[in-house]
Amino acid sequence: MPILAAPAEPLPPVVTDATALDATITALAGGSGPVAVDAERAQGYRYTGRAYLIQLRRTGAGTHLIDPVTLAEAGTPVTGLMSAIADAEWIIHAAAQDTPCLAELGLVPQRLFDTELAGRLLGFPRVALGALIEHYFGLRLLKEHSAADWSTRPLPADWLNYAALDVELLVELRDRQVADLEAAGKLAWAEQEFAWLAGRASTPAVPRVDPWRRTSGIHAVRSPAGLAVVRELWQARDDLARRLDRAPGRILPDKAIAELAAKTAPGRRELQQVPGFQRRSAKRYETNWVTAVDRARSLSKSELPPVHLPSEGAPPPRTWESRDPEAYARHQRMRAVMTDLAERHDVPAENLCTPEFWRRLAWQPPEPADETAVDAFLAELGARRWQRELVVGPLTEAVQEPASPPRS
Repeated sequence: MPILAAPAEPLPPVVTDATALDATITALAGGSGPVAVDAERAQGYRYTGRAYLIQLRRTGAGTHLIDPVTLAEAGTPVTGLMSAIADAEWIIHAAAQDTPCLAELGLVPQRLFDTELAGRLLGFPRVALGALIEHYFGLRLLKEHSAADWSTRPLPADWLNYAALDVELLVELRDRQVADLEAAGKLAWAEQEFAWLAGRASTPAVPRVDPWRRTSGIHAVRSPAGLAVVRELWQARDDLARRLDRAPGRILPDKAIAELAAKTAPGRRELQQVPGFQRRSAKRYETNWVTAVDRARSLSKSELPPVHLPSEGAPPPRTWESRDPEAYARHQRMRAVMTDLAERHDVPAENLCTPEFWRRLAWQPPEPADETAVDAFLAELGARRWQRELVVGPLTEAVQEPASPPRS
């Protein structure tokens, strides 16, 4: 398969000053049609998910590579781009990943088209950008720099080439997917999904409750005292990571935190026996870790974190069979319904209806559990109209007790 090795036009210089940004704004304003948008972050290297490079492409305007960090340091915000592209449809692959970092820069779409989500609605087994480019254009898109440290300055030429290629065919890809969605009778579904994504693009993420509980390996820590060690170490690491602008895992791996917290009486000696704490990036902060552990061990019983947090939603379905057999039976029927609907419409079940939504319905259905009530229940949780039109009827039947077979 041929490789898409270089953009059709020469690689443009990176926009790093106000003059170049003004020229880019003028060029984009003079273009036509939708705008292909992408952003490169340095997650895995830096503390935040900020954008270190923005790629834009529009018919008649070409491709533009913008360095928002250097511009910000020079006192030049990129919000001026909105004057050129605010009214255009933005084409983004996996929009939920890029819209938060774009919103931080004041770049928020009014309309968007998500090529990854379109691929899901079309039933493609692989929806990565490279897979879609292969399907529609018979070209191989190399992704060797997808996990690069995009905070590097200056950015290598081959990285910039890679970045430009990420938007090279997005406009054409969007056009072909629109045709396929229309032919499949799914274009209205996609439009509702894209409108929902655009509406959420400027909404800040809700901070997680106790984010330290997502530490990998924490399942091995079974006591409140051990969880206190996890919490204090996680917070000490997070403070360092924020100050140093480094990814937390590059300072101290989660595995090391969980391994130390699982010990009966963790201290400096036990810490020095855990390999993760002996990495160069972690060992230099040994005093911070010991202080965190000592702080955790000094807490009173009432100050220790609970092993389990109260859940606002449904409990894990694996516990239902013993806790509420009727809810478990409803869950099993609903799962079969969602599997059948997904196969029938050639759409992943999670895109037909967010699993958490129908699990909540199974756990605590409205009363009476008729179609009107089920529709309102799912709508309040955020299910889109097209999703509800497909799932409300079958899920309502699954909520209700199956009729008893006639007696012989």
